[in-house]
Amino acid sequence: MAQSNIKVAVQKFGNFLSSMVMPNISAFIAWGLITALFIPTGFIPSESLAKMVDPMVTYLLPLLIGFTGGKIIYDQRGGVVGAIATMGVIVGSDIPMFLGAMIMGPIGGYVIKKFDQLVEGKVKAGFEMLVNNFSAGILGGLLSIISFLAIGPAVDIFSSWLMAGVDGLVGLGLLPLTSILIEPGKILFLNNAINHGILTPIGLEQVKQTGHSVLLMLEANPGPGLGVLLAYSIFGKGTAKRSAPGAAIIQFLGGIHEIYFPYILMRPMLFLAVILGGMSGVFTLVLLGGGLFAPSSPGSILAIAAVTPHQPMAYIANFAGVLVAAAVSFIVSTFVLKTGKQTDEDIEEAARKMQEMKGKKSSVAGAFVANTENVPEDVNKIFFACDAGMGSSAMGASLLRKKVKEAGLNIAVTNTAISNLPSDAQIVITQDELTPRAQNKVPTAYHVSVDNFLSSPEYDKLIEQLQNPVNDELQEVVEDAEDNISVDTEIADTENDLLLEENVFINQTFANKEEAIRFAGRALVKAGYVEESYIEAMIARDEMTSTYMGNDVAIPHGTEEAKQAVLKSGFTVLQVPNGVDFDGQKVRLIFGIAGKDGTHLEILSGIAVTCSDMDNIEKMVEAKTAKEIMDMINIKSE
Repeated sequence: MAQSNIKVAVQKFGNFLSSMVMPNISAFIAWGLITALFIPTGFIPSESLAKMVDPMVTYLLPLLIGFTGGKIIYDQRGGVVGAIATMGVIVGSDIPMFLGAMIMGPIGGYVIKKFDQLVEGKVKAGFEMLVNNFSAGILGGLLSIISFLAIGPAVDIFSSWLMAGVDGLVGLGLLPLTSILIEPGKILFLNNAINHGILTPIGLEQVKQTGHSVLLMLEANPGPGLGVLLAYSIFGKGTAKRSAPGAAIIQFLGGIHEIYFPYILMRPMLFLAVILGGMSGVFTLVLLGGGLFAPSSPGSILAIAAVTPHQPMAYIANFAGVLVAAAVSFIVSTFVLKTGKQTDEDIEEAARKMQEMKGKKSSVAGAFVANTENVPEDVNKIFFACDAGMGSSAMGASLLRKKVKEAGLNIAVTNTAISNLPSDAQIVITQDELTPRAQNKVPTAYHVSVDNFLSSPEYDKLIEQLQNPVNDELQEVVEDAEDNISVDTEIADTENDLLLEENVFINQTFANKEEAIRFAGRALVKAGYVEESYIEAMIARDEMTSTYMGNDVAIPHGTEEAKQAVLKSGFTVLQVPNGVDFDGQKVRLIFGIAGKDGTHLEILSGIAVTCSDMDNIEKMVEAKTAKEIMDMINIKSE
């Protein structure tokens, strides 16, 4: 058990480090191209343009890593403080501070997150922006000083020890042994920590002295993975054999090494193939004097060619290192596949195993998915998605959650913004205008389009599809559906503040939908729920995608970006007996929404359930007092 816990901890740590680097790979590519083109030994040397090379590797790349690390911990605010803190290690060192950025970025995000939790609810209204800005600036400044005085020098010392160790391995001819750590480390998602945190800074120091470094080839070499995939292409079975050629192209030309991990996990003996392939490649590189003058990100043969010193022998050495690694890996992989038990290998199951190790869905998982046209098996969560994730999707989720519970399905239903859809989403429901965006965000999910969130036949169709084949086979549930509709004490205590009787407006008339939305927005501002800027965001949100929900109901609310203008959750209700046109649809009930921290979702669920019945709509449209409407949606007036 202890060994398993250690393994999980290492995998999560590796994934976290990878998450800091992967979003910034394009910046590494840009820097590599500028380096390859404009340095004195580049393809088109330019003294003026080459001036960008050092500032990019010294400042831009570490700052991006630090910002991303802080953002992972605490969103944009954490990213800003993480970047400020990273500046200290950058200035306090003479080497590229990728490792220092991986340390200070998350620390910055964690510190500001804890500070905000400490002062939450204690800042007087009107002082929030002042406190937010000064706290981030002061804490970021202090962290940058600490990183300048302590963290930077510590990383420098650590790097010097590593450099001495590498020099020792090279002197003893033992550098190939590093593959024993590097190749399995990739499978544990420690590749970015190894490559950008350790090998790249040391390698760049060697580049300054000799013009190239073999260390920059150790992790980037696509040869070991290519050998495994070629062996599967010829000697594999089933879906693994059919998918291996495409995976080989992606890995070799695209540099996405992660794509061969599932093939190794299907046959753990293949760890030996990539280790021996890696060792052979490193031995060849050392023997022939191979190396790169800049990191190869990603580890593609094309990227390697771009940052190889422009000398015939350098190209021969590097390509030989790749080919020898691939050949040895291929031979060992062939032996493993031919002597092992011949079965129809399930590459999708191996991909799922890899994702469990990684802690989230793999960016290459789509390459192993055979079909997304059918409802997936073992569904444990359904996502309703809209632009902001707090209005239409919340109402739709409430209705489907009720249907799921009535059907006896143990499936969680939740709502979110399209931009926040997780990569492992199985089923995603959106308005038909938003479905292309959702498909682009999570192409491997099963997508359902609806044109009426309140009474779509797609709900019953989906329930039926979920019930028949897989109802008895559902396994672990991410979140119990019933928990999603329970009222906790905090929400119950604040419910009376969400919709007040003075914010229910009876017998209104409007010339058009913009006039109606502005009326609702001004009511929210007057009630202290939102800032003035939120009104324009409500208009922008409706222009983006209509907030008409069906059943003569519209729910105007702000955009995703406007959430910062929400002071606290609240509603306003407009009764429009004669109706107002919303893009060709007659709307007689308008619910203006401001949502903050999910405290509005419970009452929104009640509104959705009530409005799904047209009889209730008619009663609310005919109501003579605000109290009647509030009673219909189970809100007590004061």
